[in-house]
Amino acid sequence: MTKPPEFRTLGCRLNAYETEAMTDMATAAGLRDAVIINTCAVTAEAVRKARQEIRKVKRDNPSARIVVTGCAAQTEPETFAAMGEVDLIIGNREKMEPATWAKLSGPDFIGQTEKVMVDDIMSVRETAEHLIDGFGTRARAYVQVQNGCDHRCTFCIIPFGRGNSRSVPAGVVVDQIKRLVDRGYLEVVLTGVDLTSWGADLPQAPHLGDLVMRILKLVPDLARLRISSIDSIEADPMLMEAIANEPRLMPHLHLSLQHGDNLILKRMKRRHAREDAIAFCEEARRLRPEIKFGADIIAGFPTETETHFENSLKLVEECGLTWLHVFPFSPRQGTPAARMPQLQSATIKDRAARLRAAGDRALAQHLSGEIGKTHQILMENPHLGRTEDFTEVSLNEAQETGQIITATISGHKDGRLLA
Repeated sequence: MTKPPEFRTLGCRLNAYETEAMTDMATAAGLRDAVIINTCAVTAEAVRKARQEIRKVKRDNPSARIVVTGCAAQTEPETFAAMGEVDLIIGNREKMEPATWAKLSGPDFIGQTEKVMVDDIMSVRETAEHLIDGFGTRARAYVQVQNGCDHRCTFCIIPFGRGNSRSVPAGVVVDQIKRLVDRGYLEVVLTGVDLTSWGADLPQAPHLGDLVMRILKLVPDLARLRISSIDSIEADPMLMEAIANEPRLMPHLHLSLQHGDNLILKRMKRRHAREDAIAFCEEARRLRPEIKFGADIIAGFPTETETHFENSLKLVEECGLTWLHVFPFSPRQGTPAARMPQLQSATIKDRAARLRAAGDRALAQHLSGEIGKTHQILMENPHLGRTEDFTEVSLNEAQETGQIITATISGHKDGRLLA
């Protein structure tokens, strides 16, 4: 008895988005008896977890044909080709083409073709405009507006997995969001690899702020719009105007900061200084006092001294960060940072723990400050929702999933507000 394709997703939100697209294409093509693993390559640990997942899948499904795709498959296909459990490796461009899945739908195709189907991702010039109606939960939908990255941070392998930056035209984005709103979605999140580079490759080179304003103007029934991780140094004037004047743009930004010391930022080949990050947060908070920030920060980057690290710790307070996504440094083969003098793993682990502790304190302070306030909460399930600034809220009375309710915060517990 044959089974429909099963997908396993590792890594980022964009991977999850693309898994939805692949599921639709593979199902439409009639692919059977295959497990597709959509991998991440952001760290060496991510690649290790991908290999671990592949071995587990094969143990649990001995007869399944295993297809590996995603960023790790793109950047190091030879790693997965050497695994006996793997039947086929598909690159990031190939995975988004319906023709690929049509080829795989034949019962004997896997195993009778080349094992590696991975082309040069740098040759890709357009982002596939896959219109996913309703990816995510019943509460919110995610819309991919950009893919790839033109920057070359010394620690990052992702441009070699995703290719150069390319944007989905604004008209296509607006049409998709209109369809999602017509289906009942109250919140849409714009997502991409390097979101603030959106538009640079389009005619007249619009900016992300132009897209945000266009969406809010042309989709008046959209209750909430969010933007995911951004590079603050690329925030354009129109985006800042939207932050200041558009209440339907939610007051939450996740910032790609990576470090708090200027010398380390230079060695990372980042394009901002710590002063730029602090100034951005101060200006955004001036324009929208209720705005909250999350941030990515790397602990234990090569050559990082205790003084360098202390500057990252200080950044939590100086930027007023509420949520930290801490990455213990993990060298990626093929990146310049992997050739720099490395820190001891114990030092990296200790600094990551100290950063997370600072993040826990910042979150606790934020949660305490919300008690007594009234929020508009988008329900993700009957007892869990999120405020405008993306704080999780547990509710003692069941609510309808996907709806926005008004509630007053009564306390907090385990990193969540209570209402």
